[in-house]
Amino acid sequence: MKKNKEKYLQKFTVYLEYERNVSGNTIIGYNADIREFNGFIDRNKISIKKANHQHVREYLAFLLEKGYKKNTIARKLASLRSFFKYLVKEKVVGKNPLVHVFTPKQEERIPVFLELEEVVELLEIPDRSTLMGLRDAAALEVLYSCGIRVSELVNMDVRNVDFLGRGIKVMGKGEKERLVPIGEKALNCLERYLEKRRETQGEKHALFLNYKAARISTRSISRLLSRYIKLLSIRKRVTPHTLRHTFATHLLNAGCDLRAIQEMLGHVNLSTTQVYTHLTTKRLKKVYDRAHPHA
Repeated sequence: MKKNKEKYLQKFTVYLEYERNVSGNTIIGYNADIREFNGFIDRNKISIKKANHQHVREYLAFLLEKGYKKNTIARKLASLRSFFKYLVKEKVVGKNPLVHVFTPKQEERIPVFLELEEVVELLEIPDRSTLMGLRDAAALEVLYSCGIRVSELVNMDVRNVDFLGRGIKVMGKGEKERLVPIGEKALNCLERYLEKRRETQGEKHALFLNYKAARISTRSISRLLSRYIKLLSIRKRVTPHTLRHTFATHLLNAGCDLRAIQEMLGHVNLSTTQVYTHLTTKRLKKVYDRAHPHA
């Protein structure tokens, strides 16, 4: 029974990677979610072919009892929906048992972002007289200037930057390419960094290198950001993704069109980008309450 489940999961993984062009991190998440469900039905002596909507509901109750948040449960159910949809397509099962299972209403999560003064403080702290300090400054400038994911940043090559046209070519989720504008300050910082490392041996085609002159990792970017945040008076939990949220929030506050922000962020659905409108609406209400005589 377990061998069959693992065989179907391996085939599904190949399908995701080669037919759907799903990113590696997403595939890892799908695998973990499906294996957890497989473990649950194994313990209840249920085969994958016999799993029905009642078993899925029991699994849902099991997840709630374990204390999983609604957002996590929603993600796990989405993984299972895709998996069973594939199994139906391959005629392994007759119907998708998740068709009549509703996803729990998710909690509204407002992204953390930095105020403009906090961003300025952060971008000024790296020591730009050293190669590593200049690299750190350039990486942070690009993350804030372009709103790209940290995975997109570390996978970028020097040739992806158009210094004359002031744009960067980004390879996003699902191997989807997009062109994002880049600010003058970020470009200048990048130029200084690339000039300073000119004599460095190693992966010269990679845009950002670690101290060993190899392509930098997402973990290294997270670590360097954490190190600088600790030196500042910022008490928020700041990650590279925070700079992406900050980019979108600042653009929206300045009157940028939501669809333009969607395109720059590489969101497939506008609803994903619309979370930032909650931030600006909240801020507008605060401004109104402070400023309006009859508020």
